[in-house]
Amino acid sequence: MNKLGSAVELEQLRSKILSQRDPNRVCIVTSVGTCGLARGAAEVAQAISTTLGDLALKDSVDVRVTGCHGFCEIEPVVVIYPERIIYQQVTPANIPEIISQSVINNKVIRRLLYTDVSTGKKVIHEQDIPFYSKQNRLLLDSNRLIDPHEIEDYLAIGGYSALSKVLFETQPEEVIEEIRRSGLRGRGGGGFPTARKWESCRNAPSSDGIRYVICNADEGDPGAYMDRSLLEGNPHSVIEGMIIGAYAIGSHYGYVYVRHEYPLAVNNLGIALEQARAYGLLGENILGSSFDFDIKISRGGGAFICGESTALMASLEGKIGEPRPKHIHTVVSGLNGKPSNLNNVETWANVPLIINRGADWYSQIGTEGSKGTKIFSLVGKINNTGLVEVPMGITLREMIYDIGGGIPNGKRFKAVQTGGPSGGCIPESLLDLPVDFDRLAEASSVMGSGGMIVMDEDTCMVDIARYFTKFLTEESCGKCVPCREGLDRMLDILVDITEGRGKEEYIDLLEELGVVIREASLCALGTTAPNPILSTIRYFRDEYEAHIKEKRCPAGVCKALITFTIDEEKCNGCGVCARECPQDAISGEKKKLHVIDQDKCIKCGLCRDSCKFDAVTVS
Repeated sequence: MNKLGSAVELEQLRSKILSQRDPNRVCIVTSVGTCGLARGAAEVAQAISTTLGDLALKDSVDVRVTGCHGFCEIEPVVVIYPERIIYQQVTPANIPEIISQSVINNKVIRRLLYTDVSTGKKVIHEQDIPFYSKQNRLLLDSNRLIDPHEIEDYLAIGGYSALSKVLFETQPEEVIEEIRRSGLRGRGGGGFPTARKWESCRNAPSSDGIRYVICNADEGDPGAYMDRSLLEGNPHSVIEGMIIGAYAIGSHYGYVYVRHEYPLAVNNLGIALEQARAYGLLGENILGSSFDFDIKISRGGGAFICGESTALMASLEGKIGEPRPKHIHTVVSGLNGKPSNLNNVETWANVPLIINRGADWYSQIGTEGSKGTKIFSLVGKINNTGLVEVPMGITLREMIYDIGGGIPNGKRFKAVQTGGPSGGCIPESLLDLPVDFDRLAEASSVMGSGGMIVMDEDTCMVDIARYFTKFLTEESCGKCVPCREGLDRMLDILVDITEGRGKEEYIDLLEELGVVIREASLCALGTTAPNPILSTIRYFRDEYEAHIKEKRCPAGVCKALITFTIDEEKCNGCGVCARECPQDAISGEKKKLHVIDQDKCIKCGLCRDSCKFDAVTVS
């Protein structure tokens, strides 16, 4: 690689790369993000390379490995370009057939195609899968086009053109104004206006002129992996966004604070940084502009609290990751006491798009107060698990049923938790709620970083509140009394309720504690931690009352409050439940009624799950 010394040289290189690529040439793409790797995508990619070599096709067929395409439920996936024929749940054994049939003979292998859960029809082309139809994949769509180890792939789709435009055509104040006009709000959870933060950091006094630009990639929400996917699949978009932000703010030092549990993201980001430096797109005298900026990677230790800005900066300094009071904001005094601008991965990745396409274009997407798109990880009791990127303002119903494909096994939807472990649980009555920062807050939830956990009729909402309160209790740094002591007491109460020791005054006590913790805690972990409890009380109060007054769990989840029995009208004596029982608690002769020994039963529910005749009931 030769360092690029000007915007002209960048465009010359881009033209050269494009001239060497034939868009009509056959290319086999394998999705090799973390979700794909977990299901054997690396072996699939190796099988493709080996088979092409054996058939002497390496010179006539291109091969590319990419990050996650988003539809994690069907990984590993293989896509044949230019037609974009997609095969799902591919194994290495399928590769010779795929190459011989689809690549050589242009035939479709129907049994490897995706079957739409709602219509039962096979789908041949990737773009026709209903999972993608209501999405607006401004960020995620590039994942399918880029090998994250090859900077040329990013340059081929216009990468670093926004940076070039900024450095040579735009003043820093104009960059900030463009971001302001776009309406971009931080995607890390708080939804703070990005331009206002940048401007405050630029204007903050610094005796030696040092300012820091930081990317928060410490994605700690259970079930959330939006930032991981962007860093794994398109790290250059984040790097370019950070350089543009640094230019606007007047910073020369950058950090990406990334979870230690994200080794692939760290690896791909590290390669991307090295390649950007080699091309003169990062480091000293970027593109010959006299602007200097470089980025270092810092790996977090796995503490959920380090997603909070002051705790993250304390960790970067080598201190214990715990928050501090924000009497002075981090844009004024943050890392090492210097003005510091912190945005998350998704926020930075939006910046090049806004610069290239304009604030007017971006501001037309979304709602009045929430512009652009948002990436969510759609998980839980949902048919189509994966990452979805949708315009702000889409309804929960559209996300869960049109994109997510509804609830598995014909179960009824019960609730969806948005915003991670400190988000609220939204009921079926609010399925038509538009998803944006303000409307979710009105519904006692939060946007958060984008976690979205779907729950069905078999979910106990009291137990859900207990589960997330336990997580937050364990992740609390313990620095402030309201969070440290208040969460412990709320957890004790919830445990009592789920184990049959609840009292009627406990519901009011939980609400009172929740308000105090929300108002008095030091950081956002504490101020949002009561959300799971307060929202479930608000929308599912009847379940709390059933646990307390009737000593009954309506969903049949809380073991202390349920009893498994076998309905003599439905039992045909097949014996499957007895064979599945790990405690030998079920007895009975063949073709005769079976019974459960309540003294031996551990209430695991395997008998109910294995019975095809719905003979096992819960009371």
